[in-house]
Amino acid sequence: MTNYYPRTAAERVLYLSTHYPSVLVLGARQVGKSTLLQELRLPGMGYVTLDDYTLADKARRDPIGFLQEHKAPLFIDEVQYAPELLRAIKIKVDAEKKNGMYWLSGSQQFHMMKGVGETLPGRVGILDLHSMSQREAQGHGAQAPIFDPEAILSYAEGGTVCSIGALYERIWRGGYPMLHKDTALEPDAFFDAYVRTFLERDVHELSQVGNRAAFLKLMRSAALRTGQQLVYADLARDAEVSPNTAKAWISILETCGIISLLQPYSANAIKRLTKTPKLYFMDTGLCAWLAGMQSPQTLMNSHLAGSILETWVYGQLIRSFNHNGKRPELYFFRDAKGTAEVDFILVQNGIIYPMEVKRSSSPAEADLRHAKRIPTGMLHLHPGIIFCTAEQIYSLASGAAAFPISLL
Repeated sequence: MTNYYPRTAAERVLYLSTHYPSVLVLGARQVGKSTLLQELRLPGMGYVTLDDYTLADKARRDPIGFLQEHKAPLFIDEVQYAPELLRAIKIKVDAEKKNGMYWLSGSQQFHMMKGVGETLPGRVGILDLHSMSQREAQGHGAQAPIFDPEAILSYAEGGTVCSIGALYERIWRGGYPMLHKDTALEPDAFFDAYVRTFLERDVHELSQVGNRAAFLKLMRSAALRTGQQLVYADLARDAEVSPNTAKAWISILETCGIISLLQPYSANAIKRLTKTPKLYFMDTGLCAWLAGMQSPQTLMNSHLAGSILETWVYGQLIRSFNHNGKRPELYFFRDAKGTAEVDFILVQNGIIYPMEVKRSSSPAEADLRHAKRIPTGMLHLHPGIIFCTAEQIYSLASGAAAFPISLL
């Protein structure tokens, strides 16, 4: 296929296909699910897309007959339009007991995920795909590793340092493959069509949404609050809906892969579920467009400049894990009084890694001063990492590291 950007997730898809009868790739619209699986599709594997209304109708009415007509191995694109197929797939894989029989792609919708949980437990390997990472957009995604705080020098080898202006160009454009394959395509035109399609197809099919104009207002309000703690009352006020409606709609955006909610850290795992999360858009290009930012320069000089830089870092970290088939223990920290906050906390191998995002080329150790307030319990506290706009990695006296954001 032409203009294909190697995706980090490719290796994981093939791995899952050798260990599970079916593989499900989930993600928002236009992030590259279909392209990835088409690129990896082996000789002899069939292909159907349920974006075709006729095929989707056949699959819903007679799922067993549909799978008899379209035999495995088979790639079924947009499977959410016929969730009835999932039970038929279960019957097929239980009968044949072969791995790699079905590849499925779909948007993260409520009804489909409920169906997967009920019909295919232990029979499906699931992978979350987001729009392209910074490395994937640069053509270096084939073997992009998971971000490892203990090996940042080797991790940085696949990145490319750039100026702060160029960094905001990357942030403003985002990671949707179409905007990188066709650089003449204006982001404004792409995102306008994208949101229209999202509202008319995905949102319209969810019974919780009756007013698409209000839903768009809520999306714009959320974009202006990316990187902030989630306050449903504020979103509800802007969209002119009730707080309960705002909560339901935020849940839809999260399930469809548009936003992500980052939970707060506590030494008590139960408490993590009771505090207010932070909201992040998973693609900064979409976020910037919804927020009305018409150019990288406008974005860089706006009130959103700091929070969208933090949103970009969050997205790159999540991609480095998810596209490698892993889920990180990633949180943020804020004390009860709100006087101490750490942007991100990564917990792995019994170590807490505090991480701050600073729009500075020369961050200071003081930028990590609040990390000392993190309750560690039985875990060890690392000196920390500051993601910044410096042009190279360097160490601070405390053992903390300054890491260029453009190398993520």
